[in-house]
Amino acid sequence: MKRSLRARSVCLLLFLLNLGEAARQGQDIKCGACRALVDELEWAIAQVDPKKMIQTGSFRINPDGSQSVREVPLARSESHLLELLESICEKMSDYGERTDPNSSRNIYTRITSRDGKAMDLSDRVLDSRVTSSLKFACETIVEQFEDELIEFFAHETDYVKDKLCSKRTDLCDHALNLSHDEL
Repeated sequence: MKRSLRARSVCLLLFLLNLGEAARQGQDIKCGACRALVDELEWAIAQVDPKKMIQTGSFRINPDGSQSVREVPLARSESHLLELLESICEKMSDYGERTDPNSSRNIYTRITSRDGKAMDLSDRVLDSRVTSSLKFACETIVEQFEDELIEFFAHETDYVKDKLCSKRTDLCDHALNLSHDEL
């Protein structure tokens, strides 16, 4: 009887440890997807000619004969950001997993460079399960926080990863001490 009680206690403890580890890995994936999403959006926005403008507002003619149309930079316009959000999660296939030696947390970093240069991938795990988990997490973030993403990228330019992923959405509450260029 004592043996079976002890065995059950050990099994319960192992189960709880595994459950805690799974929860931490889930948090790491969500945080990694958010930070990668921000990185990809910032890069895509930077690729647009800053001189390109788009007209926004109402094209109706007001009673006084004027229109409520204004020009805004295309790169941070709502229509451009919505267009980017439709396909941005496909970029998660460009990310791999590595373990931070200091915190033992999983971090997600690019495995392909944007300029075609070779990258040192020796410390990264390349796994289709990782990329599909990141893609799913990214799609979930875009779906749940679309308004926040558009609001942030239309107006914010500094420390968006920290502001959006940690402070606004709590997806990275453990990551406030990560360097700003971790990805």
